[in-house]
Amino acid sequence: MRLEPIPRPSSFLGRVMSLGMRRVLGQAITPAQVLYNRVPRMWNVAWANLRLTNSLAMSRELALLLQTQIALRNGCEFCADIARAFAIRQAMGIERFDALACWQESEVFDDAERAALAYAEAMSDRCVDDAVFEQLRKHWSEREIAEITAVCALENYYNLINLALEIPSDGLERLALAG
Repeated sequence: MRLEPIPRPSSFLGRVMSLGMRRVLGQAITPAQVLYNRVPRMWNVAWANLRLTNSLAMSRELALLLQTQIALRNGCEFCADIARAFAIRQAMGIERFDALACWQESEVFDDAERAALAYAEAMSDRCVDDAVFEQLRKHWSEREIAEITAVCALENYYNLINLALEIPSDGLERLALAG
């Protein structure tokens, strides 16, 4: 890790969100301690992203699958870990998350999910060609495409932060399995 964590948030929102993280995940997350506690306005970004994610029409499972796929593709161990922890805590199981390594051939994904996963990968590579987008359009409405795009963009954003600061996995999946 390139910067040492600062365990105690200085802002009220940071303290509230840290408490919420401890309740939901079992601990305050390292990116919050490394980045948000140094730049307290980042707590506002985290709060806005949480509210956005909770208001999406898409299933929470699809959002977590997309986030996990992007995190794995980008090599962000922290983000893959937290997405899997949420899946476990929300009783989604992890079979589909384990199948992401071979999502193109896996029978646990339908054609619509495969189109979304292909789009997520293309977005991560910063090269969405027309064929990938047309497959997405076959299965999803414009509103759903906008949501998929937002989820993928936010995941790439978080991956960039964690990779640049060399933030490792917090072991949140292990905590979820134990709890």
